Amino acid sequence: MEKPLQISTISFDGDMTLWDFMKVMHRSLKQTLMELQRQVPTQRALDLTVDEMIAIRDRLAEEVKGEVWSLLEIRRRAFERTLEHVGHPDKDLAAHLDAIYRKNRFEDIELYPDVIPTFDALAPHFKLGLLSNGNTYPESCGLDGRFAFVIFSQDVQVEKPDPKIFQITAERAGCDLTEMLHVGDSLKNDVMGAKNVGAHTVWLNRDGLPNDTNIQPDYEIASLTEILTIVGLRK
Repeated sequence: MEKPLQISTISFDGDMTLWDFMKVMHRSLKQTLMELQRQVPTQRALDLTVDEMIAIRDRLAEEVKGEVWSLLEIRRRAFERTLEHVGHPDKDLAAHLDAIYRKNRFEDIELYPDVIPTFDALAPHFKLGLLSNGNTYPESCGLDGRFAFVIFSQDVQVEKPDPKIFQITAERAGCDLTEMLHVGDSLKNDVMGAKNVGAHTVWLNRDGLPNDTNIQPDYEIASLTEILTIVGLRK
């Protein structure tokens, strides 16, 4: 093994790195869809699927990109758009569906089992932070007090892989980018974004997916616990 990295700070992506966002989102949307179909028992509504709801939300997010940064606002508007899609526009019902989604979305988050053991081992030696394009705040998933800095794209109005958000992160962390190790599941957003500003990069590839891009991380891991070897805390 090469000599340990000379770093002071480790930033982590959130969704699909520290928790399974897709699982939570699908489960939350399923509950919301059931309520939509109960309130609007038309054939168009009964034929609606979770995947269609996701597609409607993604199209809306692309339309308002750079204009609307609040992910909660985008989600609420997506429910309005969904009701229009099934021929039943109703802003009050959209707000009701949004409330159901939020309750399930933010009360049903489970950390991956390797998160807490890894943080416990790293915390005495490094400054840890969260850098996310999502909107799951630490206090909603059992990570309150775990981070020295928390950066959300919706708050600073710039998204990974834009270099600016990594520069903001380093400033908040009080370190040089060359002293920072960024860990995430996205080759584009996390690895490419961090590499472009001179930070060290770790691609978390939990499912052993092939890398069919020209983006090369400094390290590839299948579990967060492998970071301990990278930084020299474990042989």
